[in-house]
Amino acid sequence: MGEEVLVDLSHPFGAGSPLWPYFEDVKIERMHYMAKSGVLSQKITTVMHCTTHADSPGHVFEGGLFTHEIPLTCYYGDAVVWDIPKKKWELITATDLDAANKRLPMKAGDIIIVHTGWNKYWGDNTTYFCYSPGLGREAGEWFVSHKVKAVGVDQQALDHPLHTAIGPHGPGPLRPDICAEYKRETGHDVLQDFPEWEPCHNLIMRNGILGWENVGGDIAKVVGKRCRLSGFPIRWYMGDGSIVRMVAFIDEKDLNDVPDRVYKYGTQ
Repeated sequence: MGEEVLVDLSHPFGAGSPLWPYFEDVKIERMHYMAKSGVLSQKITTVMHCTTHADSPGHVFEGGLFTHEIPLTCYYGDAVVWDIPKKKWELITATDLDAANKRLPMKAGDIIIVHTGWNKYWGDNTTYFCYSPGLGREAGEWFVSHKVKAVGVDQQALDHPLHTAIGPHGPGPLRPDICAEYKRETGHDVLQDFPEWEPCHNLIMRNGILGWENVGGDIAKVVGKRCRLSGFPIRWYMGDGSIVRMVAFIDEKDLNDVPDRVYKYGTQ
């Protein structure tokens, strides 16, 4: 056994953080600063569904638990980080999850992190937010039937972007040009292939499964590995979700030998 190391699976937060298409910009103001007061105090205005974050059931359906009601144990536990490479707009299927489970078996009550490789596009760009692969009803049913504790994805949401308001769902379409592009490329209307609004969100949250979005950071170090994992929220009363600091705990001898990632928003 080697030394246990902590691997950061979080994207950074700050001014200019990449944002999902309908969110107000992050604002960071200095209320006090050194030249003025001899101290630095900052005021932050942000949505909590920004950078690496956890959704709470109350975000998804009426009567769902809010952040303060969710036991801390739901945000921590044994995990597998599955590598399921996917391309533009591809769905993650039950067949994909079965294959990943054969390569690196999960146990009931495990956390599953799905790594498609899309985290490399993290930034303020259409590729990351609108062209990503993602989850749908089939994946959600798989997670429920396999008694998963929590699910994290290295994409923009716990559902495929065309299952969200980016497509013609809820307050959408936020990006009608993306819907038109999908029809040009596939010959199908979005609603033919993605008829439901956030089916994976709803399936897992209604069955007590927690979800994280925008998992990234140094995830390459733990892809294909078993580890312990935490992604704790702030203690927000009636919260609909929370930015988290997600950390994997793993024996150093089990780490993948890849360099630490240096972050600049909008770069790969």
